[in-house]
Amino acid sequence: MSWLQKNYDVALSNPIILSVLIILGAVIAAKITDMIFTRIFKRIVNKTQTNFDDRILQLLHRPIFYSILFIGFSVAVKTAELPNYIDYALVGIFKTSTILIWLFVVMKVLILSMEWASQKTSNPLLQQKTLPLFNNLGKIAIGLFGIYFIFLSWDININGILASAGVLGVVLGLAAKDTVANFFAGIFLMADSPFKEGDYILLDTGERGYVKQMGIRSTRFMTRDDIEITIPNSVIAASKIVNESGGPGETERVRITLHVAYESDIDDVKALLISIALRNENVLKAPEPRVRFREFGDHGLKLQLLFWIHKPEIRGRTVDAVNTEIYKQFSQNNISIPYPTMKVILPREGTILDP
Repeated sequence: MSWLQKNYDVALSNPIILSVLIILGAVIAAKITDMIFTRIFKRIVNKTQTNFDDRILQLLHRPIFYSILFIGFSVAVKTAELPNYIDYALVGIFKTSTILIWLFVVMKVLILSMEWASQKTSNPLLQQKTLPLFNNLGKIAIGLFGIYFIFLSWDININGILASAGVLGVVLGLAAKDTVANFFAGIFLMADSPFKEGDYILLDTGERGYVKQMGIRSTRFMTRDDIEITIPNSVIAASKIVNESGGPGETERVRITLHVAYESDIDDVKALLISIALRNENVLKAPEPRVRFREFGDHGLKLQLLFWIHKPEIRGRTVDAVNTEIYKQFSQNNISIPYPTMKVILPREGTILDP
C-alpha cells in the first residue's frame, strides 16, 4: 500500500503524467456521456412518428463527444505547465475546433428545421423557393456568431472591428437602399401572396400578362405580345395590381355596353344579344349570358351584355368576335345604333344675319 501511495503522490506531482491521466479520463467521460445521451434520447425519439428528431439526435451526439474531449484536452494542456505560447496555441486550437464543429451542426439543424417547417406549415413565407433564402440568411448569422466566438477563443478584442463593421454597414445600407427595399418587398410579397406564378395580372401601366417568375429582387411578367417585363418588387409592393386569376377560378365575366334606338323592340334585342354570345365558342354556357337594361340614354337605350369566359387571356379576342357579330346582326335585323348628330343650317345668299 505504501508503494501505491508513493507512486500515486509522484503521479500527482508530475504535470505530464497528470495531463495524460486527464486526457484518458476525458476520453472515457466523453464516451460514457455519448453512450448515455444516445441511449436515453433514442428511446424518446423512437416513440415519435416523425424521423425529424432522429436526424437531429444523429447530428448532436458527435459534437457532444468532441466537446467533452476537447475540454479535457484543454485542461490537460493547462495542467502540463507548458510554455505560454504552446499553451496559448493548443488551447486556441481546441476551442476553435469545438466552435467549428458546433457551427457545422447548427447549420445542418437549421436546414433540417426549415425543410420540416415548410412541409408542416401553410405559411406562404415558408415555401420551397424561399427556403434557400432563409437557409442562407441563417448560415450568414450563424457564421458571424461563429467568427465572433473564434476571436474570443484567441483572446482577440474585436470591439474596434465591430464598430468599423457597424459604420461600414450603415454606408452600404445607404448605398444599396434600393436593393434592400426590393429585398424586403420581395419577402413581404411572398408572405402576403397577392399573386403567384402563373396568375394573369393587370398592371397599373396597362400591361396584362402572366407572372413568369417571382424573385427576391424583382418579378417577371410575360405580356400577350411575348415581351418579358421585369419590375422591381418595391414598385410592385407600392402599386395597385389586379389579379384576374385571383378568384375561385380563372373564369372571368366580360361586360359589353352598347346603345340601341328608342324605337327598337327591347325583347328582340336582348334575345339577339344572348344568342350571339352563346354562339361564340369562348363564352361559357354556364353561367348563362344575360342582358341588362341599364338606363335611358340621351341618344338611345343603354344595354349591357354580360357573359363568362374560361380564361382571362382570351378576353381581347372574345370581345372582338362578339362585337363584330353584334354589328353584323344589327345590320341584318335593322337595329340601329344611335350616335350624336349635328345639323348645320347655312344662310341663303343675301340673308342678313343679326349682329
